[in-house]
Amino acid sequence: MFSSKLFTSAAFFAAVLAVPTELVPRTTSIGATVNVCENLDNPTNCVAIPIVSDQCIDFSGGLSFLDNGVSSATVPDGFVCTFFDQPNCADGDAVVLTPGSWNFFNVPGPSGSVNFNDMASSVSCSPV
Repeated sequence: MFSSKLFTSAAFFAAVLAVPTELVPRTTSIGATVNVCENLDNPTNCVAIPIVSDQCIDFSGGLSFLDNGVSSATVPDGFVCTFFDQPNCADGDAVVLTPGSWNFFNVPGPSGSVNFNDMASSVSCSPV
């Protein structure tokens, strides 16, 4: 009797453990965020945007207050972020920012410092 109950219990647990588990697809989410703010003097409207490697983030929908309104950004270590003056990270003016805190009145451009304040409409970040 004892061995019958033991066998039944063991069979039950083996069946439970043998049930296949659901595979969860990998994502490209890195867990880091780029912090973006409007109004440099009083940065009250700031948002931490999750970085998804090489994905374009438009400043639309819940981020529409940032469209042509970004005045500063903080790029985390190990990443580079490109801010575009067009939606969908389309061709046009863009600035590439390395890790650190940036004032958009004075960011590096292709031929020196540029004023990119209130110009960004989208951003794309990737690991360095």
